[in-house]
Formats: sequence, C-alpha cells, structure tokens
Amino acid sequence: MRPPFEYSAKIVELLSQVTFLLGKVQTKGLAIPNPKLRKENRIRTIFSTLAIEGNTLTEEQISEVLEGKKVVGTRNEILEVKNTIKLYEDISKFSHTNIKDFLKAHGVHMKGLVSKAGQFRTKGVGIFKGEKVIHPAPKALLVPELMEKLFNWASKDNETHFIIKSCVLHYEIEFIHPFMDGNGRMGRFWQTLVLSNFDAVFKYLPLETMIKAYQEEYYEVLEKCDKAGNSTLFIEFLLKLIIDALNDFINNSPATVNKPSTRLELARHIFGKKQFSRKEYISVVPEISTATASRDLKKWVESAELKKQGENNKTIYKFI
Repeated sequence: MRPPFEYSAKIVELLSQVTFLLGKVQTKGLAIPNPKLRKENRIRTIFSTLAIEGNTLTEEQISEVLEGKKVVGTRNEILEVKNTIKLYEDISKFSHTNIKDFLKAHGVHMKGLVSKAGQFRTKGVGIFKGEKVIHPAPKALLVPELMEKLFNWASKDNETHFIIKSCVLHYEIEFIHPFMDGNGRMGRFWQTLVLSNFDAVFKYLPLETMIKAYQEEYYEVLEKCDKAGNSTLFIEFLLKLIIDALNDFINNSPATVNKPSTRLELARHIFGKKQFSRKEYISVVPEISTATASRDLKKWVESAELKKQGENNKTIYKFI
C-alpha cells in the first residue's frame, strides 16, 4: 500500500525542473565532480546533518577529523562525526529497499552514542519544537509493522518516481520515528541513498545543507503534513531544496568536459553497460567537436576501455 500523498500540479512542475537540472549537470560534465569538490561537499553534508541535531563542531574541525587529526570537542560530538563519515563513505553498500540495511545503517550512525543502536525503539517518542511536542510518534509496538509495510512498498512499487519516493521515505521515517534517537539524520541519509541510486551525482550533493538553511520551515512543514495526514507538502518542500542544491552545485562547479579523462568518466557514468553511437556520445558532451569525439572513442578503443562493433555510421561502442 502506497503511503498517503498526492501528485499535485506543483510536484509535477518541480519534478520537471529537477530532471532538467540533472540533464544540465551531465551536459556540463559535472556528473562526476573532481575529488576536491567531492570532499568539500561531503564535509558540508556531515556538518549540516549533525548541526541540525546540535553538534557544534565546525566544517574545519570535521575536515580535520576526516584527515585523522585530533580536534578539541566533546567525546560524543567527535564520535558523531566519525560515525557519520563512515556511514556516508559506505553509502553504496546499503540497499534502500532492505530493512536490515536500514537497521545496520542506524547501527553505524549511532554506534557508541546510544545503548541500542540498530534496533527499533521500545518506548514512546515524539518530535519537539523547543518544549512543545509537534508530533507524537506512533506507539512503539506498531513500529516494526509500520516499517515493514514502508519498506515493502519501497521494494515493490514501480510507479512512483525515484525522486518522489526519496521524499516519501524521508517523511515516513520522520513520521514513524522508529528509533529512540537519530531519526532525523537517518531520514536525511536514507533520502540521499535513494537519490544516489537514481543518479550518482546525489552522492556528492549536500542536500542536508539546504535543509539546515530552512530548518525552521522543515519542521513547520512536517507539522502541517502531520495534520493533513499526507506528505504532499513535504514532497513539494524537499523538491524545492533539491532544485536549490542542484543550482548551487552547477553554479559553483567548474565545467571540466575539456579533459578527456573527465569525458571518459562522464560517458561511463551515463552509458554504463549500454551500447552507444558517436552521435549519442556527442549528445552528452555537446561542447566538443565531431573530430574530438572521434579521437576520444578511438583512443578508448585502443586502450581497451571500449569495445567497438561495426564500421562508419553504423559503429557502436560499449564499455568493457
């Protein structure tokens, strides 16, 4: 059974903007960011998702922890950073439809911070805004069944767009609040996991930074959805943040398609195991000439990166 939400006209419009920007990321050669940008965005992600939960370490300190340096901070804050670094580094190891992976991810995230990391809660909890409870979560006895239904839907549903599904899972994790602690960061991480399965660029996109910037509105929308009984407004809200994050990523990333090595990784990312023609290759890097495209493909065939079949205008290529 699908969790309650509506495909509003606004959702359809925002989703089209997201897909347009993803196309722009590819044509600008940004689908595989350079190592420096990947590191910077990962640090921003870790800083933001933990700052939302009250961690006071700075981006500079998180960078130092990432490099194995000692920093001044409380034991729990430093451990939170180390756990989160490991979780995001291992993002490709988790399946977004596997409930055991969900519990395993929570175990990594909260190791040494709570007594029952990786286990569903056995007590009542809620979302607080100051001292006010804005969402009393479902009873603990219902959590295993609710999470089973949610992951069963995520696994079997073939109709909901991946990007919409990521928003729905994020909301439902917050609504159910399956753990005693760490629910917010798990909702954000799981959305990033789903998005990265749709397009690898989301592994390096600091969506959490946008959520932190609109933290007050984030909780207000959660409260409104709670009262409405569906996640429609939350989906609209998150789509706007994804658009902001993509625009920020595009505007602050240098185009790198002028490098053959980057074009190779971009083509590999887009085509994967599919066959493609020279014309299709040029369509993903329109900044280069036909002659440059031919040189690229010839070079990669000779270096055993590509397998070539056919001749002249019937030539097709496939990555080995």
